[in-house]
Amino acid sequence: MPNVGIVGLGSFVPEDILTNADLEKMVDTTDEWITTRTGILERRRVKSDVPVSELCYQAGLKALADAQVQPHEVQLVIVASVTPDYAFPATACLVAERLGIRQAAAFDLEAGCSGFVYGIATASQFIATGMYQTALVIGGETLSKITNWNDRATCVLFGDGAGAAVLQPVAEGYGFLGIELGADGSGGDVLIQPAGGSQYPADAQTVRDNLHTIRMAGREVFRFAVRVIEGAVCRVLEKSGLHKEDIELFIFHQANRRIIETAAKRLELTPEKLFVNLQRYGNTSAASIPLALDEAVQAGCIRDGDLLILAGFGAGLTWGAIVVKWGGREVDNN
Repeated sequence: MPNVGIVGLGSFVPEDILTNADLEKMVDTTDEWITTRTGILERRRVKSDVPVSELCYQAGLKALADAQVQPHEVQLVIVASVTPDYAFPATACLVAERLGIRQAAAFDLEAGCSGFVYGIATASQFIATGMYQTALVIGGETLSKITNWNDRATCVLFGDGAGAAVLQPVAEGYGFLGIELGADGSGGDVLIQPAGGSQYPADAQTVRDNLHTIRMAGREVFRFAVRVIEGAVCRVLEKSGLHKEDIELFIFHQANRRIIETAAKRLELTPEKLFVNLQRYGNTSAASIPLALDEAVQAGCIRDGDLLILAGFGAGLTWGAIVVKWGGREVDNN
């Protein structure tokens, strides 16, 4: 089967910036409290009339341009999100239409903050088997729309944004070298949006009780995240026949600086091995890894031949890690 890798990236965030100082005026918190506990200084927030499909469209447009891929060449579109435009139709269908992608398979994938990693893992299998040649994977969120702005434990954390990747076959030895995915549904209630589904359909009472906003048990999520990052990284390295010393850069889900630093300490990683941008964007769920990856590439932190690990964790509870050797795009000169 052919090797599969990322041949183009794009990202997009709203213009409006919500700083810690702004939050001090909205809820009982301080810039010092937020910064020391999360590492977040600011986050982006969409206007009320902007759906996640708009962010996904903008990121997808940039990714296609970066890959020099035309819309008609895309055969699969996956959008990873917990904040879709609608319960149905799939946001991926709406984004594909706006991008001018016709007749391609398109569906949404929900794996919380692990969504982009799950999406990459899924799309890569379609290409590896030869079923498709080109796929577009987008992680996009408008978490500000499901945040309880009176809950100081959660409202300081989340931001909006989208990141996209174009996948195609790449040269031998490049692309995705190992994939690790997992889930533990016994922890499903520690990070949840309780109402709006078939368990608790929307009604006046669920709205009054703020059950359509994010509920999170912070300590449990912290312990889970640190544990599964370490485990997923070790397992995906083993699958790839590599050691952590071989990896040039680790990009973890940008949830909380203390989670990233604690996991890095357990893995005995030096700070220069980590890429962190959550101070500017907060936790953007499925968008966080592609946002960070695109920014790292733009900053020159990633070069052809570099070995990377992308690792996410989130609602479900889910986790996923991927080893990728960057570059190796095969250019058709015919």
